[in-house]
Amino acid sequence: MVEKAASGHPGGAMGGADFIQILYSEFLKFDPDDTTWSHRDRFFLDPGHMSAMLYSQLTLCGWMSIEDIKEFRQWKSVTPGHPEVDIHRGIENTSGPLGLGHAFGVGAAIAEQFLVSRFGTQVGHHSYLYISDGGIQEEISQGVGRIAGYLGLGNVIMFYDANDVQLSTKVGEVTSEDTALKYEAWNWHVITIDGNDEDQIRKAIADSKTVTDRPSLIIGRTVMGKGAVKADGSSYEGEVESHGKPLGKSKASFEKTIENLGGNPAEPFNIFPEVEAYYKEVLDRKRAEAKQSKAAIASWAKANPELDQRLSGFLKGELPKLDLTNIVLGDNEATRNASARVLGYLAEHVGNMIVSSADLSNSDMTEGFLKKSKAFTKNDFSGAFLQAGVSELTMAALCTGMALHGGVIPVCATFFAFSDYMKPVLRVAALMEQPVKFLWTHDAFRVGEDGPTHQPIEQEAQLRLLEKLHNHSGKPSFLALRPANSAETVYAWQLLLETSDRPSGLILSRQNITDFPYTKAENMVLATGVQKGAYLVHDESNLPDIILVANGSEVATLIDAVPMLRDKDIKANVVSVPSEGLFRMQGKAYYDQLFPTGVPVFGMTAGLPVTLESLVRDNGKVFGMTHFGYSAPYTVLDEKFGFTAANVVNQVIELLNQNKI
Repeated sequence: MVEKAASGHPGGAMGGADFIQILYSEFLKFDPDDTTWSHRDRFFLDPGHMSAMLYSQLTLCGWMSIEDIKEFRQWKSVTPGHPEVDIHRGIENTSGPLGLGHAFGVGAAIAEQFLVSRFGTQVGHHSYLYISDGGIQEEISQGVGRIAGYLGLGNVIMFYDANDVQLSTKVGEVTSEDTALKYEAWNWHVITIDGNDEDQIRKAIADSKTVTDRPSLIIGRTVMGKGAVKADGSSYEGEVESHGKPLGKSKASFEKTIENLGGNPAEPFNIFPEVEAYYKEVLDRKRAEAKQSKAAIASWAKANPELDQRLSGFLKGELPKLDLTNIVLGDNEATRNASARVLGYLAEHVGNMIVSSADLSNSDMTEGFLKKSKAFTKNDFSGAFLQAGVSELTMAALCTGMALHGGVIPVCATFFAFSDYMKPVLRVAALMEQPVKFLWTHDAFRVGEDGPTHQPIEQEAQLRLLEKLHNHSGKPSFLALRPANSAETVYAWQLLLETSDRPSGLILSRQNITDFPYTKAENMVLATGVQKGAYLVHDESNLPDIILVANGSEVATLIDAVPMLRDKDIKANVVSVPSEGLFRMQGKAYYDQLFPTGVPVFGMTAGLPVTLESLVRDNGKVFGMTHFGYSAPYTVLDEKFGFTAANVVNQVIELLNQNKI
């Protein structure tokens, strides 16, 4: 594959082939004819650059063809340079950024334990993870190792391909840590073996399967570029160059290496007849084992029809009948508090939701859910809350792994400023189209006294870029909503629950927000406009002089400015845009309805001005933040930064005067 594509990473795949072949042929539980079987074992590849190893194994399993692997790394092929999630071909996760793949696997294992605790061991399975030296070095491995060990995830078996070679150096040039001791300190069962010895591999996996109260790590000392030789037949194993360069472009000889491994250089894609015959036996055995497992599950389902119906609904992603409008909301409250009320309702009505917080449940208000559930503890997954500790990146990846597994609705929360830690996961979750729900509180400089490190400025603009970026299905890859009040928060939550084809997130306030000047019932009816991404919250005139637009806290400020503008004979309509991405999907006619041609638009945002600039046109203006925040009470910052109704009036008058020139 790598040689034909003249691109890729051959060495690791050559060294890891022994393990993956034994895992798939002898241990991995799957149905060759039903790759989507919910109760299959999962295999999560962390080092995506070793894709050639995975594709070769999937070809032996019958899920890829020789033609597929001949198109390795080519346009629109099913064998891209780094694997992309494709359950129908046996690929459980997209992998590339090192560390994420094994985190997804641990997240899937948490989802599996959650379901087992509710439906029994007959729905259980193992999650096998494959990690390399680079994945072990990535900081995320700290959080994943800690949490998996703390929870005692005995359904996790991870193979560490310790070949001591990286892309540009030997491992010994960058670290001297004792990986085994590190994982043992995290409560992992650790075995160290010769990773190219079939008997040792076989025994290590079998022994690890007997350990049910903690995860297992198999450290396999493998050989980078196993079997590689030079033109003169001398060994070229263990060389840095073979990590990321085709053998023919290195000091090794591709032809001599193929011969050394028993193959024919003229036909390198041929499957040996004895291998083909062996895998026919393997796949027939897998079919029989899967049939037996499915029969046991069917017997359980017949004896437990109500539980089976519930499990089936979970696995299909079905939501129970919900009426969020029945939630009692407070007056003029922070949107994080409104979200807490929704979470409390969901804890009682949605049986497969898992909520996680990065040591902030009493501040991001996910405690609204926790108070009606309980946190996971070691070997006890009867609760529905993951206390992730201070590990935003790990938490986001675990929740994405839960989504990949299926059967659960993962939600994770932290402060909006700390969403920066999550960005690598947000991007890959968006690429994989996984419906993870993100909650980000403390949405703007109004965090106040905590100062600029905790005051988001540029973060919303980053999320809006993801809304503009389309996934491979041709849809916006993310849905971000910044509600302006409690009523909007309820409908924003409804959108999150209904979004099943991409990640989504709420951006919520820490401080209280003044409700729109209508009754609660009127505000709830009005807020149905959130479902279109933008809507008119104040209709002053069919022919307004100015349109005011914002989202979040700033909408209330604009509404406060309306009577002040009216006193100056300026008619102002107000539009709330909780999600520009969703708004843009409604079409031009709806856009023109809210923003009539020729009418100037004034936008206000506590983020960068670019957050709203595409809405204001050439005759408009956005007033936003162009600098970091400062530490002070948020009411002082509103005054100092100009986020007041009086300044809105001044800015609008200035804009209208400019348009007269």
